[in-house]
Amino acid sequence: MERAFDCDVLVIGGGIVGLSTAYAITRAAPGTRVTVLEKEPGPARHQTGRNSGVIHSGVYYRPGSLKARYAVRGAAEMVKFCAEYGIAHAVTGKLIVATDRAELPRLHALVQRGRENGIPVRELGAAQIQEYEPEVRGLAAIHVGTTGVCDYVAVARQLAHASGAELRYGAEVRQVDRRPGTGVAVRTRSGEVLRARVMVNCGGLHCDEIARLTGDDPGMRIVPFRGEYYELARPELVRSLVYPVPDPAFPFLGVHLTRGIDGGVHLGPNAVPALAREGYGWGVVRPRELAATLAWPGSWHIARRHWRYGTGELHRSLSKAAFTTAVRRLLPAVAESDLVPAPAGVRAQAVLADGTLVDDFLIKEGAHAVHVLNAPSPAATAALPIGREVGRRALALLGGS
Repeated sequence: MERAFDCDVLVIGGGIVGLSTAYAITRAAPGTRVTVLEKEPGPARHQTGRNSGVIHSGVYYRPGSLKARYAVRGAAEMVKFCAEYGIAHAVTGKLIVATDRAELPRLHALVQRGRENGIPVRELGAAQIQEYEPEVRGLAAIHVGTTGVCDYVAVARQLAHASGAELRYGAEVRQVDRRPGTGVAVRTRSGEVLRARVMVNCGGLHCDEIARLTGDDPGMRIVPFRGEYYELARPELVRSLVYPVPDPAFPFLGVHLTRGIDGGVHLGPNAVPALAREGYGWGVVRPRELAATLAWPGSWHIARRHWRYGTGELHRSLSKAAFTTAVRRLLPAVAESDLVPAPAGVRAQAVLADGTLVDDFLIKEGAHAVHVLNAPSPAATAALPIGREVGRRALALLGGS
């Protein structure tokens, strides 16, 4: 390799997808020099470290989609990875509960979808729900046995260590220079320049901006949605995981109950527009980022198409009583005083110009570059197979450079 290059593959983003990609590349092609740039002082500070910690079974996702294939495969691999490295995890199973008659056909459709995806699903009547969750009420439910929970921050740290990649924290990308035949040069906030033969963009909340810096049109924009959580002051009310039947119009799964690996129970998330890419509260506003979101036609199409759904989500954000009401549909014993505010997360949702919410993982390639442009939930579950796919593409570009 020419010494003019600082590394073979430069990965931008130290979340679980970026670190899994680095891990996959060094496993598939030992000796490949990989550097990971992360703007934060450590790994997994955004989507990876701010979610429910659920290992998803893949029951929701359209058969044949990347989400379905990677989640089913990734769930088994994630459990094995956690066991191998002594990372806290548990396969608890979960309930998806219908609380309204209108939800029953959608619940039955999930049974069929789960079976098409090869996932064991047990149908339950109202009385059988209490076998799994004594405090939960509903008309019917399904039990999905392969769902679990784990510590994704610990997974990310282990991937970083096991990859052998060079990790550079506090390295925010400010400029990308790409020239035919000469690879990619990246300048960080500090003024440091790194040259690589291939760049992999796993920038999460900023992935579309990094694609444009590279000179590639991502064909979408990240529209950030904040998910707000509460912790349950009486965790004994919930044994494992309890979900509502999701709205098919949205890729969000609704307010659910999750007993984490630490024994605490999280309630949430809702889904409200964030006023910044890293807008973890209503008080975090970044005018340039907000203006870019509002300038994207897809944002207005979403607002017009789904204003009624959005109004309900906003109400639950601004009213603890309304959030409690949503939880009580599944868990009638809960009181408003049982809800303790917990850290929020922000979902990097790719949106097309016509307002379509991209529902599957989205990976695109350019000259000397691979861009991961949509990797929301279940990306953490599916991190190992996603990393292999992105790594495969990067190595193919490396071989052709």
